[in-house]
Amino acid sequence: MQGSAAFGLTGLAVMGQNLARNVASRGISIAVHNRTTARTREFLDQHGHEGPIVGAESVEDFVATLARPRRLIIMVKAGPPVDAVLDELAPLLDAGDVVIDGGNSLYSDTRRRERDLAAKDIRFIGAGISGGEDGALHGPSIMPGGTAEAYAAVSDVLTTIAAQVDGTPCCTHVGSDGAGHYVKMVHNGIEYADMQLIAEAYDLLRQGLGLDAAALAEIFDRWNDGDLDSFLIEITAKVLRQPDPTTGQPLVDVILDEAEQKGTGRWTSQSALELGVPITAITEAVFARALSARSDERALAAKVLPGPDGARPELGEDFVDAVRDALYASKVIAYAQGFEQMASAADTFGWDIHLGDMATIWRGGCIIRAKFLDRIKDAYDADEDLRNLLLADYFRDTIADAQGAWRRVVRTAIELGVPTPAFSSSLAYYDGYRSERLPANLIQGLRDFFGAHSYRRTDRPGAFHTLWGEDGREIEA
Repeated sequence: MQGSAAFGLTGLAVMGQNLARNVASRGISIAVHNRTTARTREFLDQHGHEGPIVGAESVEDFVATLARPRRLIIMVKAGPPVDAVLDELAPLLDAGDVVIDGGNSLYSDTRRRERDLAAKDIRFIGAGISGGEDGALHGPSIMPGGTAEAYAAVSDVLTTIAAQVDGTPCCTHVGSDGAGHYVKMVHNGIEYADMQLIAEAYDLLRQGLGLDAAALAEIFDRWNDGDLDSFLIEITAKVLRQPDPTTGQPLVDVILDEAEQKGTGRWTSQSALELGVPITAITEAVFARALSARSDERALAAKVLPGPDGARPELGEDFVDAVRDALYASKVIAYAQGFEQMASAADTFGWDIHLGDMATIWRGGCIIRAKFLDRIKDAYDADEDLRNLLLADYFRDTIADAQGAWRRVVRTAIELGVPTPAFSSSLAYYDGYRSERLPANLIQGLRDFFGAHSYRRTDRPGAFHTLWGEDGREIEA
């Protein structure tokens, strides 16, 4: 029926299909459309009975089916496909209509699109949506960015379909223009670090203690009952316990060790470099994936490059607890760095991001949902201007309690020749952050020597340059 659907969705890949089903399951009428008409018909045949769903075979019919002001979400691949869909839709929309991009778009693209559509009086929201296929169907974490007015126009739908934790929707207005997609990007970067840290813990226990997949699954199950309680720890145990139906071996042992990536982790690191934020754990996780992809080179190097030639350290059951503590401490570092990056981006781009609210909406639906996000929320409730999570009492004390085990684990990894880039770089960041004085003074001296870049002094203000190649006099720069 013309103009009857309360909401619209175009792009019926798996995420789009499940999100549409989620909307319909709440009794919200939804119009669906896909560039390929056959997919729309197939979706209606399979799921049209699940709620008030109506299909549209053309963009014109899709837009005409929506009640005014029109509200619709685009679920297509990030990049040029989003622009192509917007180019089709914009001439058919009216002032006040709201378009949501629910894909993993780069935040700078979202800022551009928001400006372009605002010039046509069309309201645009870039919404990060986390939770994968299951979250899209049953309740994801949603991170919408755009004007407050645009969000108000769609908040009833978004908060209804989002995951709910303790009666609170895992959805809130993040900030203007690209803020939502930026926060989703950082969420994915933390996800990279979290998975890399888990993989390093798995590898250390496997190589250090000779444990098989079944024994490791039991360990991760135990860890999930404590401070490490999280979705990723939970599914790690499930992955380790899964048998391969072809060989009968643990499936994890026959999966090729090449980790792929879609770009959000790399974008997070690139943005951090531009902002000057040291997100070492996330960036090392990105590099680790890049190194994993060089399997042919690694196979050759394994034959010719020697490893440690000393005696292997004797490890007992207490090493399991040490790895757990190192994993938790490193996880704290990854989140602290990610939240610092969001704060820096908010200052740079003028976004009013409430960091405690980000911890709240990540508690359910999303991939990095974890018990200790409540601790992060508490930290920002106590001090909304907190400069770094490590300065909050709980995290300061947690690191203090864990650092002995953390240092032992990194030392043991070095002795075993087991690569732990995320564990190691997280510990190095912690030691750097707690250092009142770093060796950057020497770096500035070297820069001034070869490039006359100048330096500042500890005992008086101003910038100075030493005439290194002349008589060594110091002059004001």
